[in-house]
Amino acid sequence: MFIFNITNIVTVLLLLAATVLLIFLAQELKRSWIIALPLFFYLLLLIMHSTQLFTLSAENSNLSGTLASCLIVDLLFIAMTFLAFLWVDDIEAKAMNKKSIDNSLDWFWKDL
Repeated sequence: MFIFNITNIVTVLLLLAATVLLIFLAQELKRSWIIALPLFFYLLLLIMHSTQLFTLSAENSNLSGTLASCLIVDLLFIAMTFLAFLWVDDIEAKAMNKKSIDNSLDWFWKDL
């Protein structure tokens, strides 16, 4: 069974660097859809890893720990990109003078 193992430290650092660069690009261009792309990618990884974990055969049961670690890393990246999406959406809404998707974190964005 092929597993896209993202728990390797090099892979995590590369994904983190790419995500941070995309967050910076989205913030500079004031476009929230740029940060939505890695968010959907991480959601697809989460679906893929959870499907692999729940359909794991008995002969590959030694991979359950790796898949569980991948799920944790997926969730961390989803949380990071979702908060970045909300932040960039707020920046975009202020720049375009339109209503933001979610204003519940205004108290947090004022401190940034």
